[in-house]
Amino acid sequence: MKFATKAIHVGQEPESAHGAVIPPIYMTSTYRQEAPGDDSEFSYTRANNPNFVALEKQLASLEDAKHATVFSSGLGTLTGLISMLSQGDHVVALDGVYGGTYRLFNSVFSRFGIEFITIPNASKENIEKALSTNPKWLFFETPTNPLLEVFDIEELAKAAKRHGVLTIVDNTFSSPYFQNPLKLGVDIVWHSTTKYIGGHSDIIGGVAMCNEDHFKKELDFARKAIGLNPSPFDTWLITRGVKTLALRMQQHEHNAIAVADFLEKHPLVKRVYYPGLTSHPSHAIAKKQMSGFGGMVSAEFNLSLEETKKLISSFKLFTLAESLGGVESLVSHPATMTHAAIPAIERKRIGITEGLVRFSVGIEDAEDLIHDLSEALKNIRR
Repeated sequence: MKFATKAIHVGQEPESAHGAVIPPIYMTSTYRQEAPGDDSEFSYTRANNPNFVALEKQLASLEDAKHATVFSSGLGTLTGLISMLSQGDHVVALDGVYGGTYRLFNSVFSRFGIEFITIPNASKENIEKALSTNPKWLFFETPTNPLLEVFDIEELAKAAKRHGVLTIVDNTFSSPYFQNPLKLGVDIVWHSTTKYIGGHSDIIGGVAMCNEDHFKKELDFARKAIGLNPSPFDTWLITRGVKTLALRMQQHEHNAIAVADFLEKHPLVKRVYYPGLTSHPSHAIAKKQMSGFGGMVSAEFNLSLEETKKLISSFKLFTLAESLGGVESLVSHPATMTHAAIPAIERKRIGITEGLVRFSVGIEDAEDLIHDLSEALKNIRR
């Protein structure tokens, strides 16, 4: 089956009792057991639920994974992953991780003796040097948040395997529709399903996917033991959202290309970050490993901080808000919003300037979005 067919049919068999085409929401905390200590698939919803299983089958099929484990959020997923580490372990990450990821490692798990080391670029020399320190993981996002840098997944996975290091990739920005890191040699891929997978800005969720049985077992245990489970209703909503993922991602990309082209030509824009542009330094890598370039666009404006804030507060269709990947267009200021948890000196080193703006381009009519941008930019210095 191809992607759109799997998104609609895998894990979505009609309900057996009455033949309902849409599986029901199993709003239960506990389940009847046949005998004391009965080790059935379902005993308590913190551990498992039929709605979890349906979504896991659906998402695993889209990433061409053997296993998936759903969690309460993207950061809940990462917490489950980190629970597989031990005191004294360290993780090597490439610059460009989400601010919440940085905060979770450095403000929470650092107190438990787990070290998070970021390296400035993915040059072969830097990667080999970092991997020679015997980390447990090589960890990265691609495209990165918010500068949309693209890393060569296959080459990084090969390098990590030579050193016996696990490769874990955050695939949230691309979605499984545009990129499948497991097929490129990665050990575990994870998403905030709040974003493109859910697609409607109405739920919080996360998922980790893998091909190894022991990872699946550890992740399921973490969900149960730490209490990282989503609600049955949220997983049902995500399942519904996934069914239109292919159509939505096509429109997100169509609109993002139009927005990136418009911004690249505008005199108030210093630089546009979008891997679909031929001017993007990683455009060739993106073409090699992605089937499309996604719906995220960032731009650095030739504006003061106050002018930038005024601009992003004046759009009519781009809503000033955190998050991304919903059907509606959003705009954010990474330095003061999504990446405020990263110290200013680190933001400056990475390239997250005060003039940088991140757009999550929705699925509205592209002409209307361009008009909204154009009018706001016309008015910014009146």
